Amino acid sequence: MNEPDSVDQPLPLVTHLAELRDKLLRSLLAVLIVFIGLFPFANEIYAFVSKPLRALLPEGSTMIATEVASPFLTPFKLTLVAAIFLAIPYVLYQAWSFIAPGMYRHEKRLAIPLLVSSVLLFYLGAAFAYYVVFPLIFAFFTSVGPEDITMMTDINRYLDFVLKLFFAFGLAFEIPIAAVLMIWAGITTPENLARKRPYIIVGCFVLGMLLTPPDIISQSLLAIPMWILFEFGVFFGRFFQRGGDSTEQAP
Repeated sequence: MNEPDSVDQPLPLVTHLAELRDKLLRSLLAVLIVFIGLFPFANEIYAFVSKPLRALLPEGSTMIATEVASPFLTPFKLTLVAAIFLAIPYVLYQAWSFIAPGMYRHEKRLAIPLLVSSVLLFYLGAAFAYYVVFPLIFAFFTSVGPEDITMMTDINRYLDFVLKLFFAFGLAFEIPIAAVLMIWAGITTPENLARKRPYIIVGCFVLGMLLTPPDIISQSLLAIPMWILFEFGVFFGRFFQRGGDSTEQAP
């Protein structure tokens, strides 16, 4: 007799809600602890994030604050975002520990590497944006302006701009995970995705246009990696498809 994949007994709804509250509180506490540890370095964190632009500003130009509270609130906002960014692995672990008891064993074996990979890919996307995309697009922006115009970027506007790019590239780097999940769930097949490649490429450039500033450089820097990551997702999805076909379901 085959052993069932999942042996956990159902729990009352109140117990589930209490456990969910506990997981949420632990996640919020983790973000708060990281934030408290980072806050004394808020200005240094902002200096690090703004370095790609400041390094390219013309001599005599600086970043400015157009609102009274911006010198305090902008680094504060960035530090909070950085705390969430760094605490994401623990937050996802709490989410995993909440949903894992209701999953089959073969689902757990698939979910753990996908969860780890999704976190690493998001970090990789943010790093790609900072080290590759920012220097290129800021070099473009600072070189095309009129000669008699001095570039003095507001610190809050700059933060909103780079956070949007961080999120866009982090999300774009999740494409292989999304492709593998769709193939594993039976929503599609690697062959179907491969046949839709022309539409996927067009979609990548459309998303690049919507998620990045209105210039062809940043759009291409997002669209081309998205296309490459899609190809990785199709390739690795073939292995998950073969594994999924032979997976025995619980009775």
